[in-house]
Amino acid sequence: MSDKLCQSCGKPMGETDKLYGTEKNGEKSRDYCDDCYKNGEFTSNISMKRMIEVSIPFLIKEKPEISAEEAQIIMEAFFPTLKRWRTD
Repeated sequence: MSDKLCQSCGKPMGETDKLYGTEKNGEKSRDYCDDCYKNGEFTSNISMKRMIEVSIPFLIKEKPEISAEEAQIIMEAFFPTLKRWRTD
């Protein structure tokens, strides 16, 4: 599996399937990480707005040069492109 991002939280899932969530049949999910998706279901009934709020500290930790406000703006543009949050 190639390095890709979770289609729910945007977390990098790495080059192996170690951080991938699981489908109901036990196979690794191709789209979601193990924090967001287990046994074919999302682990949390969370809104995109709340997911962004929860994710801001992680982005700031990775990019300490940005403010919380900048992180929020970045995520508000990025999250709607993820599979879980797309409306198309």
